[in-house]
Amino acid sequence: HETLEKRLGESFKQVSGQLEQVHKGLGEMQSLAAGVGDLKRVLSNIKTRGTLGEVQLHNLLEQILTPDQYGVNVATKPGSDARVEFAVRLPGRDDRPLWLPIDAKFPQEDYLRLVEAQEQGNQAAVQEATRQLDKTVLAMAKLICDKYLSPPDTTDFAVMFLVNEGSYATVLSRPGLFDAILRDHKVIVAGPTTIAALLSSLSLGFKTLTIEKRSSDVWRLLGAIKTEFMNFGTLLDKTRKKLDEASSSIDSAATRTRRIQKKMQGIEQLPTLEANDLLGIELANLPEPEVTDLIWIEEGK
Repeated sequence: HETLEKRLGESFKQVSGQLEQVHKGLGEMQSLAAGVGDLKRVLSNIKTRGTLGEVQLHNLLEQILTPDQYGVNVATKPGSDARVEFAVRLPGRDDRPLWLPIDAKFPQEDYLRLVEAQEQGNQAAVQEATRQLDKTVLAMAKLICDKYLSPPDTTDFAVMFLVNEGSYATVLSRPGLFDAILRDHKVIVAGPTTIAALLSSLSLGFKTLTIEKRSSDVWRLLGAIKTEFMNFGTLLDKTRKKLDEASSSIDSAATRTRRIQKKMQGIEQLPTLEANDLLGIELANLPEPEVTDLIWIEEGK
């Protein structure tokens, strides 16, 4: 009897523990369901979805490009109040920017309707949801083209950023849809992965342009140095000519001196002090002549 009561007590204890765990799990499921509901309500708001897409795109731009390489809320079309969320600033003519518009879109309702139909295996619903998604994406592309494209102030094409990788993959999987969007509306569709690759390519292009600009500056500097070097060479030529003229004058003076000395060979040199007194000049800085230097007033006189 005691053994039976003991076993029943242990069984009730186990059942009570399991019921407590089930109750705890139900509480967690209710919290999770509430969180999912909150998220669904957030994503059901079109404005909120757009804001989330803008934040995601802005983060990518900040990570890959510098602040002076893109603009926020840019009026790309002259005479229009429409402003695109983001636009990459490309070098244009006459130092004017050439804008590449990038707009974030999230066709959530159509995409979720398609996913739900696929999960249920309802082929008719899948086809209908797919057609509706195609129609929505084409309408979004047309809106971007009409509102933001205006060559030559902008590029010939814009970028539509689909913030959900699944919706982007669905657009790519639709035969001819990607090409039709580009051909008819001049819009390139990009997802989170491809937009990062596109921005990285643009960043590399910016670096190449910077290097080319610096190379041009270096060549201009070298040209200025070459000009100054040529001027310096001209100055050296003039200096050499002056030195040649001075050397020629010195040679001429030396030749005349030798001729005079030859003519005066018969005249003996006086001592320096006596010569100073006789000529009435001061030659204190001149070296003393040797004692052997004598002057004859006139040979044979």
